[in-house]
Amino acid sequence: MAISLPDARQLPDSVLEALRLRALRGCELGFTQADLAELLGVARETVSRWWHAYQTGGLAALPDDRTGRPTGSGRTLDDRQAATVQDFLDSYSPEELGIAAPLWSRRAVRDLIRDEFGIDMPIRTVGEYLKRWGYTAKRPTRHAKSQDPEEVREWLEETFPELEEKAEKEDAEIYFGDETGVAADEHPRYAYAQEGEPATLEVPNPHIRTNVVATLTNAGELHFLTYDRTLNAARFVEFLEQLLAETSKKIILIVDRRSAHDAALVWDWLEDHEDRIEMYFLPRRSPEMNPEEYLNNDLKGNVHAERLPDTKSELRAQVEAFLEKLRSLPERVMSYFQHPCVQYAAGT
Repeated sequence: MAISLPDARQLPDSVLEALRLRALRGCELGFTQADLAELLGVARETVSRWWHAYQTGGLAALPDDRTGRPTGSGRTLDDRQAATVQDFLDSYSPEELGIAAPLWSRRAVRDLIRDEFGIDMPIRTVGEYLKRWGYTAKRPTRHAKSQDPEEVREWLEETFPELEEKAEKEDAEIYFGDETGVAADEHPRYAYAQEGEPATLEVPNPHIRTNVVATLTNAGELHFLTYDRTLNAARFVEFLEQLLAETSKKIILIVDRRSAHDAALVWDWLEDHEDRIEMYFLPRRSPEMNPEEYLNNDLKGNVHAERLPDTKSELRAQVEAFLEKLRSLPERVMSYFQHPCVQYAAGT
């Protein structure tokens, strides 16, 4: 006889908080959100909302309000259908399911629901479902069609596991590194305005830019250096020297094959410091496999949340302030490793 669980909406706040923590721990351990929802007696979309909030802002971002629908109210999709759609979104591309779209847009999800369940759902309603499930519109990560699948397989199944074993044996830390540039006029957010009226943003000179090279670990440790102009081998070595000065353990550094990394000056320096640091390359044309990419997305999407800088010095100060704040938020840095493309490096 199946055990009937009480409606989670009727549980005390302390019990609901315990359920949230157990759901997050289950997600970290690799349990599916659907299984956790059934085990804890909550809706699949509730677990998805908790997990998304935790990945975005850590425990402090967890919703403590009761946003579930009132008992007895109905929705177009039942819980089983909703869970099916979310599993498809998480596991397949539109093309793999026969949907004529390169990405999961609201229109593509509408077509999926129509093809799978015969339900014609308005685009706006699709958007409400996606928001309720914890999905947000994002700039897509580019995936090179010329990427070598065998090189990726070898990295995931052989090279990186060997590096993890090496790190454990030598008591070393694995760092992922990358560089990015930030412009003073970058502001990807939307703004509200009256219908028919444009939302206007006063922007500074678009040529005001600054660059940053950074490394991070799956334990939430972050190191960075801001600089002007392009990254060359000498500047990269300068950052590596800073990195060694700020750390004590041996470092296994993973980067892409940028010319500034794969330079004679860099390899000569590494040879002189082989007792403290070793460097390895990611598979070619595989930026999505570097957790640093998701730090870069976070930086560009939020560094100008309060104001756009007017000068290069202000821009550099805002970038450094944002990154310094991240250094005090290891859970947020760790959340970058929860993206499906880099969960291989999230550790246990």
